[in-house]
Amino acid sequence: MAPNELKELKTQLQEQLDKGFIRSSSSPWGCPALFVEKKDQGGKRLCVDYRPLNADTVKNKSGYHQIKVREEDIPKTAFSTRYGLYEYLVMSFNLTNAPAFFMYLMNSNEKEHEEHLRIVLSRLREHKLYAKFSKCAFWLKEVAFLGHILSAKGVAVDPSKVEDVLNWKQPQTVTEIRSFLGLAGYSRRFIKDLSRISKPMTALTQKNAKFAWSQKCEEAFGMLKKLLTSAPVLAQPDITKPFDVYCDASGSGLGCVLMQVGKVIAYASSQLRKHEVNYPTHDLDLLAVVYALKKWRHYLLGDTCTYTPITKV
Repeated sequence: MAPNELKELKTQLQEQLDKGFIRSSSSPWGCPALFVEKKDQGGKRLCVDYRPLNADTVKNKSGYHQIKVREEDIPKTAFSTRYGLYEYLVMSFNLTNAPAFFMYLMNSNEKEHEEHLRIVLSRLREHKLYAKFSKCAFWLKEVAFLGHILSAKGVAVDPSKVEDVLNWKQPQTVTEIRSFLGLAGYSRRFIKDLSRISKPMTALTQKNAKFAWSQKCEEAFGMLKKLLTSAPVLAQPDITKPFDVYCDASGSGLGCVLMQVGKVIAYASSQLRKHEVNYPTHDLDLLAVVYALKKWRHYLLGDTCTYTPITKV
């Protein structure tokens, strides 16, 4: 670490010692400590690289600093610094279990949440403890999470991502095409027939393909931008109700829709591989069904499935 980081390290170690979060250690284990820049008001967050420990840890057992670590597990959290070896008495950041356990601690309804919120705020006032207001949010109707907006209505694309798409200029290289397709692919569940629409652009990313931006590429680029910026709100799945899966296949690819009570849960699509292009129609239809079942396995596994071909009059 640089001299200024060592100074900050010493300060943060002392703070955590004073709070009773860590103690000096003689553990046979020891993961490296490092700093990560904070996003909100600058500063450095002390983190520990627990990848070796996480690789041998079963999830859903612990949480963050509010959760104490079992005495026999404390030595396993040891981390090494310039100023000695320390170990956590409470759950540290960067451990694989923390996010999952915190989800377990979340309230299941508004009434329960209101009661717990009142208790917590009263305790803070009683002991003259102050929360960081910039990180507090109460009774939110929607939440931004991993590029999506979650609400009672369902899942929508984050408006900030939409702005990025609108400002995206025509790709000039294969790398730029891959970057755009990567962004589109992240939101593929919102876009019907994404693979078919993006096929002209995808063809330019193949090995030994000559880069020639054609009219079809321009049309595909424009269509994807339009669809990404006007993506629908997808409904939240309810595992207590039956799902409907609609599949279609043609020489240009596979397309599937997962629905429930007439509302779209997700779209999925895939281009055909070289050997699949020669499949007869009934094999392509079956391929689309298999693709959909694999794609949404986590929703459909264990449910009774009935296949009904759609016929046109």
